[in-house]
Amino acid sequence: MEKQKVIISTNLESSIATAVGECERDRIFILVDETTKELCLPLIAGFNSLCGAEVITIGATDENKTLESLSHVWTCLQQGGATRHSLMVNLGGGMVTDLGGFAASTFKRGMNYINIPTTLLAMVDASVGGKTGINYGGLKNEIGVFSTARSVILDTTFLKTMNHENICAGYAEMLKHGLISPLPGSPLPASPCRGGETAMLDELLCFDLDVIDYHQLSRMLEDSVKVKERIVEEDPTERGIRKALNLGHTIGHAFESLALQRTPILHGYAVAYGLVCELYLSCIKTGFPVEKMRQTVRFIFEHYGRMPISCDDYPTLLELMTHDKKNIAGQINFTLLGGVGDIRINQTATRKEIEESLDFYREGS
Repeated sequence: MEKQKVIISTNLESSIATAVGECERDRIFILVDETTKELCLPLIAGFNSLCGAEVITIGATDENKTLESLSHVWTCLQQGGATRHSLMVNLGGGMVTDLGGFAASTFKRGMNYINIPTTLLAMVDASVGGKTGINYGGLKNEIGVFSTARSVILDTTFLKTMNHENICAGYAEMLKHGLISPLPGSPLPASPCRGGETAMLDELLCFDLDVIDYHQLSRMLEDSVKVKERIVEEDPTERGIRKALNLGHTIGHAFESLALQRTPILHGYAVAYGLVCELYLSCIKTGFPVEKMRQTVRFIFEHYGRMPISCDDYPTLLELMTHDKKNIAGQINFTLLGGVGDIRINQTATRKEIEESLDFYREGS
């Protein structure tokens, strides 16, 4: 899989001009959702490099990451005269970059695309790494392909358009990166963070999410993206170490799918709840330090609360976990940790252990 170019932008117009200039393009299409059309498109609409671009709009929120929305994008591309030499610019959160990347990668067997993520979650997770796709049959990201954007432009200008809940959603993935950031001596290069083995996680756990220092957040974002870049470069199609990025996601996706049947929650909140459960499993199965687990869990409960569940929900959650794409030979597959940066992929747990982790989520602190 081709390595994508990640641009940490300090001048949005110049960065977009550079990225567009590096792509073949007979036509340009900009994909937005209803929210980013209103809040973010005006920030780039007048740029010369995007002159004449056709805008395609889909519904906002993950509920619209569907086959119907994908079909709408394909139809707009077809009616707009798109060819395999056209360029798609995905301007939005993870739903837009996932769906837009999938649409571009499959239309005419593939056209170039650029991601301009506008949420913190998309900047640190969805837009980087080449995973594209849609939800299907009530399951998250059930259909998709690995296909990298030509460029990903990260500009914190967009973060000031976000509400507090969406900042927290993205921050959960940064917490995950802090937990898995490889340590010196690991098979992967050392963490970009300076000042000690757990410095990246420690800084994340001390950051004030209620009074945000955007300059500090921008620097932390860059470090966080580097963690994911290093892992993806080592294992682009998730045959081995890339599974580290699934920490918190096996149980987190089950929470998210259950919430779709009730009151939907943001992906990052589901990941945060999944981290609570999977750090508990890491403590009892792979020796993760209890105090570091409790410190992280306290931060999560303080800023993310809890999604209400009861024991009656356990069978549904376990059933949802059995559909996880990481499972092997019918066994629910987890990424766990022996310590910060001590990654243990392809771990399993008994039904009783998983239920204990859900008990801890409901009652622990």
